[in-house]
Amino acid sequence: MIVEYIRYSIAEADRQAFAVAYGRAQAALTRSPHCLAYELSHCVEDRGSYILRIEWDSTEGHLQGFRSSPEFRAFLADVRPFVGAIAEMRHYDVLSVCLRK
Repeated sequence: MIVEYIRYSIAEADRQAFAVAYGRAQAALTRSPHCLAYELSHCVEDRGSYILRIEWDSTEGHLQGFRSSPEFRAFLADVRPFVGAIAEMRHYDVLSVCLRK
């Protein structure tokens, strides 16, 4: 498994449209066999800052599998207006996890 983090900086006037776009785009992530989980978070201290966290089966599953799929085309169609607001997009190996019950 690999985790992709995408950090967005969204102008105040675009925040509602951003949330709606990701509400639609999540359907494409859910349909992808390469996407294991996803989470969109909104920063409390900086309301224009958002983090999208996506767990992929592998880097190849994301870059070759998902990105060449109909799901990616649907995903991109929904979020394309916000691609220019991406401040960072990277893949990470998970080193440690703590789950509390």
